[in-house]
Amino acid sequence: MNKTILLGRLTKKPEIRYSQANNIKVANFTLAVNRQYVKPGEERQTDFINIVAYSKLADFTEKYLDKGLQICVCGRIQTRVWTDDSNTKHYITEIIAEEINFADSPKKADENILNSSTPVNSQTPEITDGDIISGDDDLPF
Repeated sequence: MNKTILLGRLTKKPEIRYSQANNIKVANFTLAVNRQYVKPGEERQTDFINIVAYSKLADFTEKYLDKGLQICVCGRIQTRVWTDDSNTKHYITEIIAEEINFADSPKKADENILNSSTPVNSQTPEITDGDIISGDDDLPF
């Protein structure tokens, strides 16, 4: 099974482009995810994870996600390999988003987002109050 769940903040507004092959909308963004364990006397470490969203989920990210917003991304890990013009192999590991949920408190999130009926994930459910966590201290993990 290839499933990952990440909770973090966007480092900047998602970048939008269209695929060359079939003109599908693609959103790329980076999620800053704090590590749970902190060594005594050291600062908390953060991982910066590349996320990719396609089609309707890319539309959603373009419209509602912005720098600093805390979200939960569910998806799968994918590693791509390609060879450039100088015959050098390149590898990239990224998360292909299948679902995105808001994790910021209502005070921090924009009212348009919270009251929207726009789908939040690829299965197109409506946003409910249960999708919104009331604050950083109330996280279940």
